[in-house]
Amino acid sequence: MSLASKVTLGAACCVTAAIVGYVHLKQSIDREKLHEGVIRDVERQQRRKAENVYLLQQQSDLTKQLRQEQQQREAAQQAATPT
Repeated sequence: MSLASKVTLGAACCVTAAIVGYVHLKQSIDREKLHEGVIRDVERQQRRKAENVYLLQQQSDLTKQLRQEQQQREAAQQAATPT
């Protein structure tokens, strides 16, 4: 084998090894990014759930307050209305 063919074969092997290494590295990085995305989605869902629970509790409290005010008005109207 001539020197030029040996150099060409060596260069092709080196380039091939570099490409394979790059692809594996890129896949690992992409896999990590996808995993981080899943973690962010879970955290976002948990925040939304907590916010929804908080809003539901506020609505429940306001509903109780409104019912109490309505009962007080009805009691006041019944007391003011002559029978």
